[in-house]
Amino acid sequence: MEKNDNLFPIRKEILIKVKGKDIAGSMEIPAKAKGLVIFAHGSGSSRFSPRNRYVAGILNKNNLGTLLFDLLTVEEEKIDEYTAEYRFNIQLLAERLEGVTDWLLKEPSLKGLKLGYFGASTGAAAALIAAAKKSDIIYAVVSRGGRPDLAMESLPGVKAPTLLIVGGEDFEVIELNKAAYENISAKKRLEIIQGATHLFEEPGALEEVALITAKWFTGNL
Repeated sequence: MEKNDNLFPIRKEILIKVKGKDIAGSMEIPAKAKGLVIFAHGSGSSRFSPRNRYVAGILNKNNLGTLLFDLLTVEEEKIDEYTAEYRFNIQLLAERLEGVTDWLLKEPSLKGLKLGYFGASTGAAAALIAAAKKSDIIYAVVSRGGRPDLAMESLPGVKAPTLLIVGGEDFEVIELNKAAYENISAKKRLEIIQGATHLFEEPGALEEVALITAKWFTGNL
């Protein structure tokens, strides 16, 4: 399938309709894009996550397109701010990710771009559930400080090469990732960033995450 190279680069804010809900997103696709990485943010975050945007910028420099979108609508975010009732509804988040993926597949300008998922925290669980359901069209998955244990039942169904990245000082999450890792049958790798905590705030930690992520997607998309 040939890509429509003449339509790139693309850089725009978009609205995606998923089951009647308006989902806001930020899309950037370089001129020589090899694939498109869809981001699923963590609980209490949004498409404006500075960490995800940093990683997305590195991916763009490596000729990978990116889509960062809000897993919740504006109304849901307002409710969730007080009740936290949506942020841990992993099934809902996965369904939103699947809906966004379906929308992308129908976009003529994106024809031919292989798709991958990048999930952070709870977003990683949503990404893995969606990847299992869409195993024929998702070619790579990366989890940053993720909770793949929240998608344990779906892990055997994931066919895409999967990279789990965890901070070396994020002890509890390391153990959760190790347990999940054993349930992934696809090509996989567990990368522990020494000296890094859950949010990879230490000098150079997030850059290391971004570079490892770019290499994984470049090699699999």
